[in-house]
Amino acid sequence: MVTIRDVARKAGVSVSTVSRVINGSGYVGEDTERKVLLAMKELNYQPNRIARGLVSRRTSTIGLLIPDVANPFFSEMARGVEDAAIAEGYSVLLCNSDWKSERELMYIDLLKGRWVDGIVIVGSRSDSRVIEAAVGDTPLVIVDRRSSEFRWSVWTDNRQGAALVVEHLLKMGCSKIVHIAGPSDSPSAQERRKGYEQAISQAGLVAIVYEGDFRFASGFEIATMILEGSQRPDGIFAANDLMAIGVLQAAVKLGVQVPHEVAIVGYDNIPSAGYVSPSLTTVHQPSYQMGVSAFDLLLEQFVTNSGQSARKVKFEPKLVVRDSSLKCPSRNSV
Repeated sequence: MVTIRDVARKAGVSVSTVSRVINGSGYVGEDTERKVLLAMKELNYQPNRIARGLVSRRTSTIGLLIPDVANPFFSEMARGVEDAAIAEGYSVLLCNSDWKSERELMYIDLLKGRWVDGIVIVGSRSDSRVIEAAVGDTPLVIVDRRSSEFRWSVWTDNRQGAALVVEHLLKMGCSKIVHIAGPSDSPSAQERRKGYEQAISQAGLVAIVYEGDFRFASGFEIATMILEGSQRPDGIFAANDLMAIGVLQAAVKLGVQVPHEVAIVGYDNIPSAGYVSPSLTTVHQPSYQMGVSAFDLLLEQFVTNSGQSARKVKFEPKLVVRDSSLKCPSRNSV
């Protein structure tokens, strides 16, 4: 392995001079700097960021925890974090928690051991006090949870988004609207369920909720059970697009016409929502911009040394109406 001493020997300078060039600390003449950089290139020397961090307390690296790397909503958010980080000279260590709190805490320990400058956690199911205790004084930004729990956070109003869905389905003539919720230990799923239940109650209807797991298969399985039953709903609101697409596929398999017999709405507005048939009505969350904002909040903490102030960035949900919800049976009955 090439060391800093090898670089110094090849460039004909001292080890301390090479160190100043690498860290950008102290004056080094232009000719000397060129010699060092050329030696590093010829020897293919890569500075050890962790070793440098022991001195500078900075590694120009951040950690990013997402719950499901296969979910397009989270992968697009990760791209936003990464693009913003790279533009500022940071690299990103990506960890997939698989919706498991214990894995999330394991990765937090791992990232702290790698001396990351900060951590972004998306869609966490862990208790807020547990997260903050595990992270300690490492700068932290939480994404996709209500802002009241964390000082630095990026979120959308999930209750408002769910209410938009119910209001839309009511306008389409639906009178029996079922909600396929996300897992009960997911804060965002809880908020969407509360928004649905409040809107349903205000409309004088009965809330009917089934719990899924945010994955395609659970939407398909639950919808198959619902649509085969004798009390078929005329509207289904799934807590994310992957489950909603599963509902669409169940309807196709059973020969249930969408939206004429049942209207379907999802949440997140992942790219495939506009390409399935019929195209999926959904609630848009600006996942890429949320990722960019999350890194910006980390960067702000680096400048203010974390404790000086706090900011919370809130995005407004927006209903995107497509073919899957444009008609309901009561609206089209003869």
